[in-house]
Amino acid sequence: MTDIVISVVRWSDKHAELTSVRRAVFIEEQNVPESIELDDRDPDCSHVLASDESGNPIGTARMDSSGKIGRMAVLCEHRGRGVGTKMLVAIMEHGRSGGITVFYLSAQIGAVGFYRKLGFETHGEQFQEAGITHINMRKR
Repeated sequence: MTDIVISVVRWSDKHAELTSVRRAVFIEEQNVPESIELDDRDPDCSHVLASDESGNPIGTARMDSSGKIGRMAVLCEHRGRGVGTKMLVAIMEHGRSGGITVFYLSAQIGAVGFYRKLGFETHGEQFQEAGITHINMRKR
């Protein structure tokens, strides 16, 4: 496996890199409308950026001050190699350092198993968001 670097970054410093990953995964691959994917909440969130050994952005996630994790994305060619796990662990560690004790997210149904392996539990009913079935999950 290549050397992956996970960094907690500010939107103002790395928005181009963060947006490039989200555009490739959500807008191009999953056909999420740009108006839904790129919202006005990013400047108020903490972000993690995964980069490959050459410094190219390959993954991202964000978390707001309440512990809601979202916009978790890894470029297709880098999936299944632990990038998502490393990003999720890093953003939760960052949240814990700021006093967050409960984390929650809206998982795409296909990703529920990934989040369960990291201790998240489903709650509530499935719902549609941007034409994709999701379910809420949380970790205490």
